[in-house]
Formats: sequence, C-alpha cells, structure tokens
Amino acid sequence: MKHLCWILMCYLISTSMLQAESIPNVIDGVQPKVVKLFGAGGLKNLAGYGSGFLVSADGHIVTVWSHLLDSDVVTVVLSDGQRFYGEVLGTDSRLDLAIIKIDSQNLPHFDLKQAVSVGPGARVLAFSNMFKVATGDEPLTVVHGVVSSKTELSAKRGRYKVPYSGPVYLTDAITNNSGAAGGVLTTYDGKLLAMLGRELQSEESNTWINYAMPIPELQGAIEDIIAGKFTRRDPLTSTNKPEAMFSTLDFGIVLVPNVVFRTPAYIEAIQDDSPAAKQGLKPDDLIVFANGELVNSIQNLEQVFAQAIPGDDLQLIIRRNEELITVTFPIPRK
Repeated sequence: MKHLCWILMCYLISTSMLQAESIPNVIDGVQPKVVKLFGAGGLKNLAGYGSGFLVSADGHIVTVWSHLLDSDVVTVVLSDGQRFYGEVLGTDSRLDLAIIKIDSQNLPHFDLKQAVSVGPGARVLAFSNMFKVATGDEPLTVVHGVVSSKTELSAKRGRYKVPYSGPVYLTDAITNNSGAAGGVLTTYDGKLLAMLGRELQSEESNTWINYAMPIPELQGAIEDIIAGKFTRRDPLTSTNKPEAMFSTLDFGIVLVPNVVFRTPAYIEAIQDDSPAAKQGLKPDDLIVFANGELVNSIQNLEQVFAQAIPGDDLQLIIRRNEELITVTFPIPRK
C-alpha cells in the first residue's frame, strides 16, 4: 500500500510539473488569437476598450454586444500591435454577442468546431484586455482559475435582468473586470471553452459574477452571422408590439421626424420643466442605449418606452459629441 501511495504521489507531482512547464507555451499560443478593441465610451463607468477573439483566418472576431460598438470606427489591435478598422457584421443581443470583421488574412484563430466542454473542477485560463493593460503589442492579462460550476445564468445589470439566461461557467477567478468582456476562457492546454461576459451581478445575492458563456451556446449565431444567414433576434425588433403605456413625449423628449425605417434616435427638442429637462438632456443628443438595449432607430426607442413598467426606472445612455452620458428616469405609476 505504501508503494502504491508513493507511486501515485510521484505521478501527481510529475503531472503538475509538466503542466507548469507547458503553461507558458499555451499562453504564447493563445495570445495571438485574442485582440484588443477600442471604440465608444468614456463617461459613467463606460470603458472605451474591450476584448475579442479571432475565429477565422480572414479576420472574423467574436466579442460581446455592448456600447463599445456604438462608434463610427471600432479599432482592432492584434497581438503584434497591428491596427485595423473593424466592421460590425451582426449582433444578437439575446446572446450578448457581436461579430466584427477586419480586412486581413492568414491570422491565427480558434476553430469553433474544436471547442470543448468541461465540468466542475477543471482548471482554466482567461485571456482579456482587463483594465486596458495593452494598447499595442503588450501581452494581455492571463488569469488562472478553476470552473466552480456550470449553471443557468440569473443576473442583472443595474436593475435590469440581462436577456441571456442560458448556461454559463462560473469560475473561482476574477475574470469579469472592466475591459475583460469578449475575452476568451480556455482549458489549461489552450482549447477554446467560452467567451467572457460583461460585468453582471447575481439577482439573488447582488454579488458580482465571474462567468463565461460556453461556445456551443453561441456557435450557431456566430456561424450564421459570418455566413450572412443570420435572422436578427434582438428584442427591440420584435414584431409583438405591446400596448403603449408611455412614449418619449411623456418625459419631455421630442425626437427628430421618423422619416426612414431606421431613423437614428436624435433629440430635436426638450420640453420645458419636463423630466428630460431636469436630467439635462439637450437637442442633438443621440440616444444609443435604453435599459441596456442598443437603440437602432426611433421605432426601437418607442418600443422600449412602450414596455416601461410603472414604478420601475428607465435608463438611457446618450451620446453627446464624443461622450456617453447615462441618465435614469423613474417611471410614474399611471
């Protein structure tokens, strides 16, 4: 029995040493597949930077669906410092997912078909541009951790429940700080596992969640967007129109004339002594997010106001020149 224990101990020690020696090689292999993103942001804790990862040799990048993409230009920086202008090919807010394309070829990338799944106790690595540690060819952050569990996500952003409610990996490492969203979670040998999500809080405990969304949950939408076959499933474009309880005018917001299908939600005027006036909104402000959802048009914005719940709050993110400003309105009880 003593000999068996000794052999087992030696095996575990040697395995641990081999893993320790191979991790630097794994990190060197993964870093070129992860990119730094720079776009909209700047005020009210909205960072102007984030992360993404390459999934094709010709420049398709997976990242989270966020305010960062509300910019005329999204700058993509590769691991060697090369800079590209990225085009947003498509988004799916239900999955918190976006795909960006850059004009390049022969890029190192993850193969979605080789993504794996793991269970509790699996050792993992998280790669991201957390806290903007990299702006050029500097290495990204690498966090070591263990999968605590795989469970259904029940989380909120502020007071609003996030649209994604599928399975996630919860980790015992701090993986979801500012700038980490859109980064990648891999196994200890560098195999693709999941995409790091945005900063969220648990609905039950109000504590911050360190989580990642498994690639199999995202793969279908990713492949459809890249192939140009994606049918948008954003809740803001739903054909099920609720009975309108509120409109933008109820808050003193006068929008520009809605002349085309996707007229941007620019403010034309603010009524005196209205809630919007008290919040400091101004003509020419562009409403880009409403209750955490990207506003693509005036029609989208009116749908959000129509669905507002009396007694709750309505949060808007406004773009004014190069700044993003967050305002919150209490919803009156009718």
